[in-house]
Amino acid sequence: MQLDSTIAAVVTGGASGLGAATARRLASHGVKVALFDLNEAQGEAVAAEIGGVFCKVDVTSEEQVDAAFAKARAAHGQERVLVNCAGTGNAVKTASRDKTSGEIKHFPLANFDRIIQINLVGTFRCIAKSAAGMLTLDMLEDGERGAIVNTASVAAQDGQMGQAAYTASKAGIVGMTLPIARDLMSEGIRVNTILPGIFATPLLMSLPPQVLESLGASVPFPKRLGQPDEYAHLAETMITNGYFNGECVRLDGAIRMAPR
Repeated sequence: MQLDSTIAAVVTGGASGLGAATARRLASHGVKVALFDLNEAQGEAVAAEIGGVFCKVDVTSEEQVDAAFAKARAAHGQERVLVNCAGTGNAVKTASRDKTSGEIKHFPLANFDRIIQINLVGTFRCIAKSAAGMLTLDMLEDGERGAIVNTASVAAQDGQMGQAAYTASKAGIVGMTLPIARDLMSEGIRVNTILPGIFATPLLMSLPPQVLESLGASVPFPKRLGQPDEYAHLAETMITNGYFNGECVRLDGAIRMAPR
């Protein structure tokens, strides 16, 4: 797929980090980009910067996702590109004993469900609704109708202590990539997933400098944090390379996460 002003795209989690970098890269090719995010101030700022449109949306809400797609399509037309970057995480052991009181607790199930609903179900919700919209489009000359890129994590394969919910949600994204690509193969829609390692996103950059230095040093090569535009570059490749389909690719400097 050639990226130009005839292409519309939706980027979830597009107000910051990996999503914002991807939105900027797509817009640099003339693509009309709609940003889905909860952060209205940052989302509006990025949208103004790239000449896009911001849609405030919680991906766990059917109604809000429907309204966001309607707003994006009213502004730009039906999207041919969807990049799913919306997500969150937490760190709680499955069961643990307080070292002082001896009290035993387990992972709050409501918190587990919240992570699954945002990261996994929210991603699938946006895929299903975007793909249904793409089916209304004519095929391009190469037989394509659209391209979808999802965001998992290296935690999908080597999750750390306390990451049971996060790992389950990201492993679910990895696990559904090929079946969805197969579901959509006869319609000319490709589906791929990126598994980022340790990236310099706003959440991570809030950590103390010495912690960031240690994290960067833990990467085999290059010994640094990943840059959001490096994620965006791979997303662009997955979108523009027509033979890229049904794949889950680690982008991590060869890191393998330790237990903690």
